[in-house]
Amino acid sequence: MPDVNKQPTSAGIYLHIPFCKQACIYCNFHFSTSLKYKTELLDAMHRELALQRNFLGDKPIETIYFGGGTPSLLSAEEINRLYDTICKHFNVATLQECTLEANPDDLKATYLKSLRNTPINRFSIGVQSFHEQDLRYMKRAHNASEAEYAIKAAQDAGFDRLSIDLIYGVPGLSDDKWKQNLNKVTQLQIPHFSAYALTVEEKTALHHAIVNKKATPIDAAQAAAQFEQLMMHAADMGFEHYEISNLATPGGYAIHNTNYWRGLPYLGVGPSAHSFDGNNVRRWNVANNIQYTNSILKEQKPLFEEEILSPIDRLNEYIMTSLRTQWGCDLNHISNKWGPGLAQKMESDSQSFRQRGQMTLQDRALKLTQTGKMFADSIAADMFHENPDN
Repeated sequence: MPDVNKQPTSAGIYLHIPFCKQACIYCNFHFSTSLKYKTELLDAMHRELALQRNFLGDKPIETIYFGGGTPSLLSAEEINRLYDTICKHFNVATLQECTLEANPDDLKATYLKSLRNTPINRFSIGVQSFHEQDLRYMKRAHNASEAEYAIKAAQDAGFDRLSIDLIYGVPGLSDDKWKQNLNKVTQLQIPHFSAYALTVEEKTALHHAIVNKKATPIDAAQAAAQFEQLMMHAADMGFEHYEISNLATPGGYAIHNTNYWRGLPYLGVGPSAHSFDGNNVRRWNVANNIQYTNSILKEQKPLFEEEILSPIDRLNEYIMTSLRTQWGCDLNHISNKWGPGLAQKMESDSQSFRQRGQMTLQDRALKLTQTGKMFADSIAADMFHENPDN
């Protein structure tokens, strides 16, 4: 089990690759379906890595994560070039995990073979469902057979650190079909998966389609029931539900994401990418490919916004992220970092949730029960603090 409260001695790098073959109906991440300026944008990312080489201090890089968008649109050569630039400006001697998000239709045998000669040692595969009806509703580029093929092909190519994404609450996804998706995880011997409820974000194609009655609306009760189903089956599947949306076989946690929840520093490179220095500085790059590229290549500086977090901002972030994990919110850590008075108030504030069976206090750590996980966001919000004295 990772020490979620230890002082940060390492860091991560996130590379946002903002290109997709087509738009999924629910997606609100920054991406473009045009690859016209991909070369120029990648050149800008190389330059940003150089410009931001001091952001993480001298901390060694423990994880690298290629996210997006669809990073599996990159060739092995393009991945290696980005990695070489990272090696030039950062210490990667203790690198443990290098993840590539991938669409199933990209993971053909020839591409997988080429990736064996890159630093990639882990895939996060956007399966979403093993049922055709769900994939058509979500406007995914792959079909169900390609999803299963991609997993087996990756394993055959020697990649055993695999994760897949699954989405529940999709209109037409019955509880039995959701169980079939979960059973596929164990049948295909996948050691990690992420499970998300389908949500309707404004300015997405799904939001527009529902408003115009061209798509079936989301049923919140269905999503809640399928999240309960997920929790009930996790242990039977041999998985630890170590974070609200993430499950793994014992010890098989995603290191990069776990480090986010631990508050470790990370540098985000690419348009819309976020960065955190591990102390109180949070940045996010402009979410526009042309503006991002021009700012770096022409003006030699990244275009970003910045927020300075107060001690109470950091406390509230810790409350929000720690309650989502199986390790919980450590009152000893709060006492050491923010003072014993806040730890005492946290324990007092948690009493109503413990009485309702939504939370427990174990070894000075507040942890959500299965019932509590159904209300994780609202419970965390109720536990937030407005100033150091309240």
